[in-house]
Amino acid sequence: MALHWFAPPVYIKALQPGATSGISHVEGASQELLRFTKKGPHWNKAIRVCMAALAEQATPQEVRRCFRLAAKEEGILRENA
Repeated sequence: MALHWFAPPVYIKALQPGATSGISHVEGASQELLRFTKKGPHWNKAIRVCMAALAEQATPQEVRRCFRLAAKEEGILRENA
């Protein structure tokens, strides 16, 4: 299965203290979303858009935009990575 890439990556706080992860594809965004603790409106939208992108009904760039908003909502977005 080919990955659904987007650019530029969305940088988030990693599980290790002080580390940063760059998420650059739909599959990675989907995996990270499952770890989020704040499942608010941006998280719900991001999950739906990830599923749509995997079914070829949304673009990877739409996933990037929604994932970025969900990461900000979660408090893990790194603006200047």
